[in-house]
Amino acid sequence: MQKIAIPVNDNILTAHFGHASAYVVFDVYENTIVGEKQLIPPPHAPGILPRWLAGHDVTDVIAGGMGQRAINLFNENKINVYAGAELKDARILAQELLDGRLVAGQNLCDH
Repeated sequence: MQKIAIPVNDNILTAHFGHASAYVVFDVYENTIVGEKQLIPPPHAPGILPRWLAGHDVTDVIAGGMGQRAINLFNENKINVYAGAELKDARILAQELLDGRLVAGQNLCDH
């Protein structure tokens, strides 16, 4: 099963991955969203979120912005990263990824 995590504030993708108030995780089976839950992250510290999400069996992350070190840590935890996504509703972004329409643009992280 595929699991897509999206960092959100008020269910909208946040510009910086490590500053989200929650993470929406979509369970996907045969390219269809079959479940959704919201996770409250642990306190932000370097390197903690990739391991934490890997512990929730996340396979893919959609981000507005994320530093290269974080991208590398996600990849080491076997999680695909899609950075530079538009700041919009989490479910719309997850569906765009599943439909092959997700637009990853400029990484919105400034460091």
